[in-house]
Amino acid sequence: MAKQQTDRTTLDLFANEKRPGRPKTNPLPRETQLKINKRNQLKRDRENGLKRVELKVEAEMLERLNQLALQQNVSRAELIQSILKQQIDSALVAGQLI
Repeated sequence: MAKQQTDRTTLDLFANEKRPGRPKTNPLPRETQLKINKRNQLKRDRENGLKRVELKVEAEMLERLNQLALQQNVSRAELIQSILKQQIDSALVAGQLI
């Protein structure tokens, strides 16, 4: 049986055929690329003096934070950092923190 060029249901017949599209630019699999990128991001953060803090919030609060960050044209992390800084500064002024 001859291979018909319009038959796309039998993929093994077209395994060696070059397909149009973006060429592969990185020899590593995507999962490995993501791990390397994350490692590099954490390294940049450490070099910039940043520390990681994780917290859990309710979905409604997260949505409100996202909306406020969008309105102020800042990232959510920047917004949370500014809110924390304001609270700490006001607590220091009120004499609540040492």
